[in-house]
Amino acid sequence: MPHSQLLEPINNFLLCTTPEQWVEHAIKKENLSVILIDHLICELKAAQSAMFLIRKYAVDKEGSDALLEWLKPFEALIYKREGNWRDLAAKNKLTKSIIPKSSSQYGQGLIDKMVLLIKEELHHFYQVLEIMDEYGVEYQSITPCRYAKGMLRHVKTFEPDALVDKLIVGAYIEARSCERFAKLAPHVDKRLGDFYISLLRSEARHYQDYLTLAQEIADFDITERVNFFGEKEKELISTTDTDFKFHSGVPTVSN
Repeated sequence: MPHSQLLEPINNFLLCTTPEQWVEHAIKKENLSVILIDHLICELKAAQSAMFLIRKYAVDKEGSDALLEWLKPFEALIYKREGNWRDLAAKNKLTKSIIPKSSSQYGQGLIDKMVLLIKEELHHFYQVLEIMDEYGVEYQSITPCRYAKGMLRHVKTFEPDALVDKLIVGAYIEARSCERFAKLAPHVDKRLGDFYISLLRSEARHYQDYLTLAQEIADFDITERVNFFGEKEKELISTTDTDFKFHSGVPTVSN
């Protein structure tokens, strides 16, 4: 499928495109490290968020423990600086089948889509580590930007609306990631550009999976909530942001 065909629904879903000021800032050589490190963290956060949804809404303690065990070596590398990143490729697997608990209202659909997403995000996490190694970029702790928190603060507090809102937020995060990879690809070297293009298909499917799950779980038409979060996302992307990151808004001159 041509890239333009993959991106068409993404661009129709998002209410604004990435500002050119962000692209111009992101492709500066001195900003390569923060883009790669933040991308790395975003991949882990995406896996963690999907895992949280499965553990909170769909599985029993045994399944929850198996999921936590899956993520441990990836989290240990980032949060404790433990382990060798080259070993992670062999550790991206579940030790048991994950089935829904009897009391779950959401069933196998949520589990199947989120488990696939986790596997792909952890694979991307490893790929970013490979690129960081090639480019001589060392991992260092950085602060999270306002983006995800800026949308999650609007999530409702009662169920199933809270879950529906979290899924919609997930859709926007994946869609924006896809759009930004496509924006960056023509302006970076071939190795990095090819990598960004290779991510488009999975990121585009992830956003669709989140939206599909949101509508399946909701007992109402989610269009109004999708539009609501679209406006919040647009505001975060199109307004001035003092903290430059992969999902940040318009960079200030001081960046």
